[in-house]
Amino acid sequence: MKKYLFLIATLFIGLQMFSQQEEWSVLAKKDVAFKAEQDVITLRGADKDIKKFKIKCTQGSLKLKGVTIIYKDDTRDEKKPKGTGLLTKGMSSLTFGVDKDKVARKIELSYGAIGNMLITKRAKIEILGK
Repeated sequence: MKKYLFLIATLFIGLQMFSQQEEWSVLAKKDVAFKAEQDVITLRGADKDIKKFKIKCTQGSLKLKGVTIIYKDDTRDEKKPKGTGLLTKGMSSLTFGVDKDKVARKIELSYGAIGNMLITKRAKIEILGK
């Protein structure tokens, strides 16, 4: 009887946590050239209300060097990627937090694609926000 009660309680808690999870939404998609590159993503409308974001590599490989968040009051928050910063197809970076007291206006990405343009495809990334 105790096993069934424990199983039901665990199932209930798991379902409750699952229903509270928010989905990641795509804020932007970018193609990355085979050289050192810097991109600026301008956030519009509801995209400005993000609490955190991450970068997902959908094709190729790239080396994430740095991320800068520019807020509405023109303050800048520079963040370094945790770990090696190397992303390959299907991998995501760890999440980057946004100040809860400020509204993000732009995200600057600094990265370089890894590979040879004759052999491998261009790297493609998605910026996902929550």
